[in-house]
This record gives sequence, structure tokens and C-alpha cells, in this order.
Amino acid sequence: MLRILFAFILLLSFRVSAQHYYLTADRVFDGEVIHEGWAVLVQGDKIISVGPKEKVSAPSGSIKINYSNAMILPGLIEGHSHLLLHPYNETPWDDQVMKESDGYRMARATVHAKNTLLAGFTTVRDLGSEGAGYADVDLKKAINDKIIPGPRMIVAGRAIVSTGSYGPKGFDRDMKIMLGAEEADGDNLIKVTRDQIGNGADVVKVYADYRWGKSNEPMPTFSIEEMKFVVETSKSSGRAVVAHASTAEGMRRAVLAGVETIEHGDDGTQEIFELMKEKNVALCPTLAATEALIQYRGWKKGSDPEPEKIKKRKENFKIALQSGVTILAGGDVGVFAHGENVRELELMNEYGMNTVDVLKSATSINAKIFHIDATVGSVKDGLKADLIIVSGDPSKNISDLRKIKFVMKDGVIFKNE
Repeated sequence: MLRILFAFILLLSFRVSAQHYYLTADRVFDGEVIHEGWAVLVQGDKIISVGPKEKVSAPSGSIKINYSNAMILPGLIEGHSHLLLHPYNETPWDDQVMKESDGYRMARATVHAKNTLLAGFTTVRDLGSEGAGYADVDLKKAINDKIIPGPRMIVAGRAIVSTGSYGPKGFDRDMKIMLGAEEADGDNLIKVTRDQIGNGADVVKVYADYRWGKSNEPMPTFSIEEMKFVVETSKSSGRAVVAHASTAEGMRRAVLAGVETIEHGDDGTQEIFELMKEKNVALCPTLAATEALIQYRGWKKGSDPEPEKIKKRKENFKIALQSGVTILAGGDVGVFAHGENVRELELMNEYGMNTVDVLKSATSINAKIFHIDATVGSVKDGLKADLIIVSGDPSKNISDLRKIKFVMKDGVIFKNE
């Protein structure tokens, strides 16, 4: 009995003595609303109080951190990344998958993770290791075990593609080529889904379409029934399914099968977006990846005429906004440089989304759709102390999110200028 009492006293004393941080800036964006004259109090890894300065006092011994002409926000959430990839203008995707070893790619990924965190993105949904097996699961563990700095991760492992659809392609048929995802079809989808979950996938990703048409154009891959195998199996384990889908038909099948998010959605129509809204399926548009790929082929934004693909994506995004479908913030980072994640948020704004809605997408909305809103995504009592401070006011100029002055994750300061 005495030992139990002593242990309780030790635990209590630890909680009482945990360091307090008292954060102030001109503005606080709580994930929904912007407030002026507020303060945020952190103890340990949690936010314990937030509100007007006159109501949130700093306990004795608190470390006070104040920035003028600045805003406190929840740590940003990247909705679509590939930490095991690096920009395709450095090394083509095929060569990354086939020629770079998993160890080499993991070494790069540690740098990508750090750059992402220091850019203010304290959480990422990483949607496929692209040929690196379950290296994303190990990367997540290394971050959680505090071996390396990086964002908290939601990982998809190998991802699932239909037989014959995915790459790399174009090699002698006698050669065994490593693919960027795992092939499965029909009833075997159940086994592969279970295997990926068993190997540590937090979310299951399927490719509802891919570039396997007669002229290499995107075409649907899985049937609705096949994707339902994946969805039902994943739901049994409490996991969501997300779908790579760029064609209207691929999107339709994925939505009717029960996926939770559509990634890309290039050719989405009014009808499809309305169906997504009806079925509570969110869109992650990955605008920055589209622009990056076209720029790698020679387009100079701002001086060259706008390519038809960009015009189409702008119109597509406008239709999605008007339809009222939930829009996530995720750029397909890895196609372009990690740490440049704000690029997607700037394009969402440029293509017609107002700045406050962009901020919501990158914080509270992403958190809600990814089922982590009880942990992160808002500046609220009891949530994890994932907080950033930026100079300026990103509710007026979204690019102010590039002016990162302070980054805290789990109550640990990783950047403080």
C-alpha cells in the first residue's frame, strides 16, 4: 500500500512540475476562427488552456514566448505526401523505384521528415511508399520513438493496384521489375488488404484508375465490387480506404464502394462532386503536383501561356468548390520538394478558395476527415500541443505560412527564432 501511495505521489509531482509554456501573438487561429489578444498555455505535451489573455494567466516559472505581428495556429496537416520520394526533376520516378535501395531512400526520408516538420507541418498522411515496402511504417516508428525529428504520420504502406496497370513499365518481359505498389485482384484483395494492415498500414490506398488505356490514358482499374472487398475488410479493422482516382468513372466507382477520400480528382464533374458530397467523401486535389509535373516539362509559370491541363484543373477545382464537397489540403509532396508543402495551400487560394477556408482545410478539416481531431488540428484545451507561429497574417496572405518562426510538436520545441 505504501509503495502504491509513493508511486502516486511521484506521478503527481511529475505532472505538477512539468514545464509550462505561455504563448502569445497578435492573433490565434484555433482551427475555425481567428481571435485577437489570446494566449495559449501548454504543459507537457498538451494544451491546457486557451483564451483571452486576461483569462489565461502564466503560472509561476512559465517560459513566455511572444511574437509581434504574428499568428499562432495549430500545426499544419499535410493530406497527401510521399516521404520516400523526392522531386522527379532530380530523379525520375522509375529510377527511384528500381535503382534506389530502400536504405538509401530511408536516409533521404529522414531529411524529408525534418524539412516537413520545420515547415510547420506537424502531421502528414503518407499515401504509399512507392516501391519501398513498409519503410514508411519504420519511418513512423523512428519518429514516434524520438530517434529522428519529424511529423506524426498516418501511413498507407505499399498501396494496392490492379494487375497489369501500374509501373514501372516498358521493360523486357523476361525481367522481374519491382512495382511501385502491390498487385491484387478479385477475392485476393481481401488477403492483400489484411496483409497490409498486419504490416502496419494505418490507412489502405487503392488505385481506382491508372494510365493503362489503349493510348496510355487513365482508365478505371477495379470494379465497384472489388473495391468493396477492400473497404469492408479495412472497416472491420477500423481503418479507412482512400482512392487514387483521376477519371470521372474511377471516382464514381470508388465513391460507391465506400472510400473516404478521393485523391487527385482531375476529371471530376458536377455530378461526381455532388455524389461525393452526398456520400460524405472528401476531395484531396493535389494541385501542386500537377503544376510541378508540367513545369518539369518546360512550362514557365507567369511568362508562358497557361497549359490546357492547368486551365482544366482550375475549372475542375471551381466546380468542386461550388458543389460543396469537403476539400482537403494535400499536395502529393514528393513530386515536389518536402518542406515546400505550403505550395498546395497557395494554389488552393489562387484557384478560388478563400484564405480562411484554406487554413481550415490544412488544420481542423484534415484532422476531422483523418479521424484525428480528438488529438490534433485545433488550438483547444486537452489536445496535443502541436502549434506553430508565423509572421504576418495568413488569413490575408496565405504565403505568410512560409514565414515560420516557431514549431512545437507534442509540447517539444523544434524551432524558435
